[in-house]
Amino acid sequence: MACLLRVARNPTFERSTVASKRQNPKTIPSFHCKASSLRTKTMSQSSAPGEKLKRKRREKKAEEEEEAIGGDIEDLFSDKETQKIRMSLLDWYDANKRDLPWRKRKDESEKERRAYEVWVSEIMLQQTRVQTVLEYYKRWMHKWPTIYDLAQASLEEVNEMWAGLGYYRRGRFLLEGAKMVVAGKDGFPNQVSSLMKVKGIGEYTAGAIASIAFNEAVPVVDGNLIRVLARLKAISANPKDRLTARNFWKLAAQLVDPSRPGDFNQSLMELGATLCTVSKPSCSSCPVSSQCRAYSLSLENRTISVTNYPTKVVKAKPRCDFCSVCVLEILNLERNQSGGRFVLVKRPEEGLLAGLWEFPSVILDKEAGLATRRNAINLYLKDAFQVEPKKTCTIVSRKELGEFVHIFTHIRRKVYVELLVVQLTDDLFKDQANHTLTWKCVGSDALSTMGLTSAVRKVYSMVEAHKQGSSVAPDSSNRAAISRKRRIS
Repeated sequence: MACLLRVARNPTFERSTVASKRQNPKTIPSFHCKASSLRTKTMSQSSAPGEKLKRKRREKKAEEEEEAIGGDIEDLFSDKETQKIRMSLLDWYDANKRDLPWRKRKDESEKERRAYEVWVSEIMLQQTRVQTVLEYYKRWMHKWPTIYDLAQASLEEVNEMWAGLGYYRRGRFLLEGAKMVVAGKDGFPNQVSSLMKVKGIGEYTAGAIASIAFNEAVPVVDGNLIRVLARLKAISANPKDRLTARNFWKLAAQLVDPSRPGDFNQSLMELGATLCTVSKPSCSSCPVSSQCRAYSLSLENRTISVTNYPTKVVKAKPRCDFCSVCVLEILNLERNQSGGRFVLVKRPEEGLLAGLWEFPSVILDKEAGLATRRNAINLYLKDAFQVEPKKTCTIVSRKELGEFVHIFTHIRRKVYVELLVVQLTDDLFKDQANHTLTWKCVGSDALSTMGLTSAVRKVYSMVEAHKQGSSVAPDSSNRAAISRKRRIS
């Protein structure tokens, strides 16, 4: 009763429902947290020192009240429910788990090896399907079978191995984290607290490594786990809300099996990935359907669906931008080449696609016509390489190849592609390039096997399609010049 009274009085906690408007909200048990309501007034207070101190005290008090709420939630699993869910899930997992390479058992002497494998797999699986990850994982482990092998790799090698998997910062953090662990004197961290000190390892990944590799009884919470827990308890609160997210961690912590924490966490992941899916859950096959409140409610009321949980969060609309890409192909008559070499530019070491290779390109202020795009490219080539079409080089051909849309997490980019073939000599080229650029020239064979992003690969496929339809031949022996400071051979 004390718990219920405390919840009832607190303005940050209320009962809610996803049922139809005709239904009484009190008929569906769930919780909904409004973490920001306590701070509404404090944000507009005076910035005077005294007011700042009062505001800090109020915020601290609000956080303490939130902690009290989280610790006394009446919707925590009962001991009987907890035991039943553990037993049902582990039995189901033992009989139905997928045969995945990172799940291979290691003996006690190879815990660090297992931890490394779990780490790599969990990072690759973020925002990526298992079927996509499988081949990447196998190639990665063949090249860097231990954390010590990875620590010796270069960022260039890691980027090439990661190419096409997306979210490239993940690969860079894996490399930096490996170097950090190897440079330390304490070996591979084996607890959540120490794992979270490693670059690129957050709370979820730390929990996965600690529980699976080192048998630490700690929870994990990702999108799959949130979906499973939200349905088990019919939680209609916004899963992105800070307090709600913390409560999901508390529920997961209550459930984790102390004797088999790694297997139990993987059973929850497996359930969310295979049966308790976003739009088509297989409730009839679910090992914990008898403990699932959302499923029970859906049977009682046809207006309620299991897929109502968790609450759908409206994603921010990606911003649109426009990019003009110039595939610059250089024909060198002195070397009697049958084909040209392509210029690739390395992106800055920070920001989107950091440190990756791409064809010369410019971001446009807005959607633009051909003349405007070519003018922008011409200015870039002059500034970067001292190349001025028709002035400092002989144009063999210049062809607009088309356009496509590439989607990043937060950007919808329209890409215009052109192929510019010019006659130059490498000796002149290397003397005049912008000294702040890192670039290299590669042949078509090397370009076909390089680790390139999917967008760059798409651009090059347009070039290949064009060349298959019409060959390009040099028509002059005139020389021109372009080049750079740091030559990458």
